[in-house]
Amino acid sequence: MEVTVGARLPEWRVSAVSAEKMKTTAALLADPNPIHWDAEVVRVLGMGERPINQGPLNMAYVLNMLAAWSGGHDRLRRFRVRFRGNVFAGDELSAGGVVTGVRAEAGITLADCDVSLDVAGGATVLSGTATVVVGPANEEIT
Repeated sequence: MEVTVGARLPEWRVSAVSAEKMKTTAALLADPNPIHWDAEVVRVLGMGERPINQGPLNMAYVLNMLAAWSGGHDRLRRFRVRFRGNVFAGDELSAGGVVTGVRAEAGITLADCDVSLDVAGGATVLSGTATVVVGPANEEIT
């Protein structure tokens, strides 16, 4: 794979965040916070009208985008993000990024990337950086 600084990563789209998956994930994570499954609690807290997605699920959308682009989840070497807002049930999302650096290290080619998760027509709800393996070190670096 030829990777260049400034290249945009292919978008990973989520057409509608599933309230049912939030509820299931809360059970799997043993997360007792009702904002992830009870819209009435969200209303009472003044946080909106719909359940709020878990942070790990929001990170997973970005991780899936990186894996699809680089060739697998095992290619991820570094991932740091900041949560900037909430994702609600039904939101349409887009994960994306841009290559900020390409380098050879320990026999492999690494791409450093700025990444984000955005709500369609809205704000960036997660931003950060990632480093992924994009090939062996003998591939051309541009």
